[in-house]
Amino acid sequence: MSEAVEAGLKTTQTKTVMQDAAPDAAEVVEQYTRLRDRYARTTTALSSAAHDLKTPLAILNGYIELLRSEKLGGLNDRQREVLRDMHSSGRRLEHFIQDFLTFSVLETGEMKMRFTENDMNACLSEVCQLWSNRFQEKGLALYFLGNEKLSPFPFDSAKVQRVISNLLENASKYTPSGGTVWLHAEPYMWERRGGDPQSVQSERRQRTLTSPNAVKVSVADTGPGIPAEYHLEVFDDFFRLPDNENQADGMGLGLSIVRRLVIAMGGKIWVESELGKGSKFFFTIPI
Repeated sequence: MSEAVEAGLKTTQTKTVMQDAAPDAAEVVEQYTRLRDRYARTTTALSSAAHDLKTPLAILNGYIELLRSEKLGGLNDRQREVLRDMHSSGRRLEHFIQDFLTFSVLETGEMKMRFTENDMNACLSEVCQLWSNRFQEKGLALYFLGNEKLSPFPFDSAKVQRVISNLLENASKYTPSGGTVWLHAEPYMWERRGGDPQSVQSERRQRTLTSPNAVKVSVADTGPGIPAEYHLEVFDDFFRLPDNENQADGMGLGLSIVRRLVIAMGGKIWVESELGKGSKFFFTIPI
């Protein structure tokens, strides 16, 4: 038997084996549907559990606040310290539960956007005021200077504040004491062509943007930085940096929620970072 004929027979046999091993298309679809339904049921069940935890946790936190106020009697220094730790742990649990509830709503597509005319400077300033005390307690500096070039435009102020809060919390977790965090916003010329139909792309290429069509917001810190290979993965659901000695508490949902909220507002998000040189998170919102 010639080498050519033998090689041809081997190729045919290989193809036959591969075809026999290949799963039926209907079976693949069925398996995918089962996995999708199971994931949806799991998400719903965990969301219900998180809802059930909210009420008793709120009651516990309320009693802790009552005891700390000393309206039920005086406290010694040790008791104040214990109640302070209990209060901190309760707030952390409350935050985890809220993160998961937000994730569940975004996952099921039930979150609605409310776009109304708002001032971005006022929106960001309000968030900074809410976070200023926590940054001071950790020995961190937080800077934000309003940009007079930003004009009011329709956006969901509450969702933007949630995005900023998650980014500031992320920065505060990983930035060591004595570090600095900057919040900045500016008008932005955003060429959005990637997901448009070809006809729209051609039309946009013929036009030149003469004024900003988006706002770009950034949160920069002086933390340890993020390796380049994880710049995309940090926005995945439940992702945490492997073997990170600076790993903070959390479920790995903070940046995932940020990504989902920004996309729901029609924007995009990314990070620029180098190890040992801090991180800078950017997101854009169309005007």
